[in-house]
Amino acid sequence: MLAVLLGLGALAVVVVLSVAVGAAPTTPAEVWHALFSPTGSPTDIVVRDLRLPRTLLGAVVGASLGVAGVLMQGHTRNPLADPGLLGISGGAAFFVVLSTTVLGVTGVYGYIWFAFAGAALAALLVFTLGAASRGGPTPVTLALAGLAVSELLLAITSAMVLGDGPSLDAYRFWAAGALDDRGADLTLQVLPFMVLGLVLAAANSRALDVLALGEDSARGLGQNITRARVVGLTGVTLLTGAAVAVSGPIGFVGLVAPHIVRSLVGPAHGRLIPLAAIVGAVFVLAADVVGRVVVRPGELAVGIVLGIVGAPFFIAMVRRRRMVRL
Repeated sequence: MLAVLLGLGALAVVVVLSVAVGAAPTTPAEVWHALFSPTGSPTDIVVRDLRLPRTLLGAVVGASLGVAGVLMQGHTRNPLADPGLLGISGGAAFFVVLSTTVLGVTGVYGYIWFAFAGAALAALLVFTLGAASRGGPTPVTLALAGLAVSELLLAITSAMVLGDGPSLDAYRFWAAGALDDRGADLTLQVLPFMVLGLVLAAANSRALDVLALGEDSARGLGQNITRARVVGLTGVTLLTGAAVAVSGPIGFVGLVAPHIVRSLVGPAHGRLIPLAAIVGAVFVLAADVVGRVVVRPGELAVGIVLGIVGAPFFIAMVRRRRMVRL
């Protein structure tokens, strides 16, 4: 309970900072005025039309990636598993480039649905390949299939963008992992998929606790392993696919947030999942605020900030305490 309260407190702080901090200086009084008694001034427009939607998007993307990381690590029983392990990022990237080169789609509002479709189809392909082995979709077969599909799709994507300038520009903008230039309507389009993914994650929590005992023990306790994996990996696909489609591939969150939460509240997934959502949202919003400040009046994409800060942070965390076993 204390960890949840601390997480919510941290989330409240970064939400306030996300609304108040930006290239244009904004006082607390101006933010209050824009939120509760707007008159259409330039500051009101910046706060209500730009920063609020961006804050909402950052919170839901971070929460989705944090929960997807818990599911991915739980089902693969791999503490280094990332939500992109199922080929989701590679599938989304491939379809973004495909939509720009073949169909001439431009702008995030045009290719978001192609990215989501690519993420879903790649995850389905990985699960099908993993299930085709003699033992079914085991953690090892899923990881190997995900790695193979990811590398294949990323290689094809790289070959396509190198020969097409407009596709390369669209791909670079999407692949940086950013929250700017995404309106509230874009967030509302993907929000139902994220909510459904969170519901599936909550429904999958008890099965993950049983699977943590090992597949033989889980079968002995009456757990339907195939059904549990289908529910969990569908949740991963919805959460990561929607997040990647709308913001691009944002690393670190799904890898590290579950470890931090697991060290605070233990291995029970009923506690892990909601707290990972909070911690993931805090990470993404905090990185977005830092990206607005360090190169002001310009900005660094949140994916770049998390890559720069996240890798050393994760190494330090591993060195300070033994990696949490799954």
